[in-house]
Amino acid sequence: MDKRDLFAKVQQLEDQIGGIYQQIGALKNEVVGLLEENQRLRIENEQLRKLLRREDAASPASEQTSGKSAEPVTVGEGYDNLARLYYEGFHICNVHYGHLRTEKDCLFCLSFLNKS
Repeated sequence: MDKRDLFAKVQQLEDQIGGIYQQIGALKNEVVGLLEENQRLRIENEQLRKLLRREDAASPASEQTSGKSAEPVTVGEGYDNLARLYYEGFHICNVHYGHLRTEKDCLFCLSFLNKS
């Protein structure tokens, strides 16, 4: 093997290592994205479980205290439910409805709540 062939082989190996390094970087970015999504879903799942526990605890008590099957729905009840969802950490705007709020406040949600 002469010097040029040896240099060409070293250059070829260096190119392959560079390609592998780029693939590892891309995989690392995908793993980071998946871990972030997993954490967000865990938080959302825990909040939904807490909400279900609260509703299950409140449901039998309200049925026992009132002899009626259900109370009539008032006009402001839907608004109150949306406000409660927002303050529990979920979006109520049409842009991200139902998603967990990861930032502090959503301007779309707040503008929706402030409409009369």
